[in-house]
Amino acid sequence: MAQRLIFLLGGARGGKSHYAEQWARQNGKHVLFVATAQAFDDEMQDRIARHRAERPADWHTLEAPLNTGSAIGAALNQHDTVLVDCVTLLASNVLLQLPENCTPAQAEDAVLAEVDKLLNAYHASTATWLIISNEVGMGIVPPYRLGRLYRDALGRANQRIAEAADEVLLLVAGIGWQLKP
Repeated sequence: MAQRLIFLLGGARGGKSHYAEQWARQNGKHVLFVATAQAFDDEMQDRIARHRAERPADWHTLEAPLNTGSAIGAALNQHDTVLVDCVTLLASNVLLQLPENCTPAQAEDAVLAEVDKLLNAYHASTATWLIISNEVGMGIVPPYRLGRLYRDALGRANQRIAEAADEVLLLVAGIGWQLKP
């Protein structure tokens, strides 16, 4: 399997993770699953536990809520497939580390720096990567500052990943629409 980057976008519960996991099951031999979620409450702890239980036992799971690219680089080994789920939570994790009074430019720079490290890890590998993110540009403008910072930074991050990707799919109701090539 040759190196390639598949970027999966869509709304919440649009089928992105299911699509990526099915792809990895069918095409990957040695899968590295990269989880960016953090369990801040009981509900999220339950979600994470459920997702862990649903993944194949032979997949290696790397929990990397921050500095994800560096963590992947250190853990890559013999993996031919890397599934990153997801940039949506990674961007949130980055923004929550910033001071409340950060500027929009600082927020965007911090998220893009994290994405650049992720893409550097991809370029340094020979694996096929599936990266998942939510498409946040089709909804309303958030009524609070942090929501706007988040939407704008994630939108820029998605653009950067899509530009680097070999293939981009938009998933709606579990159906993928090919956007690139």
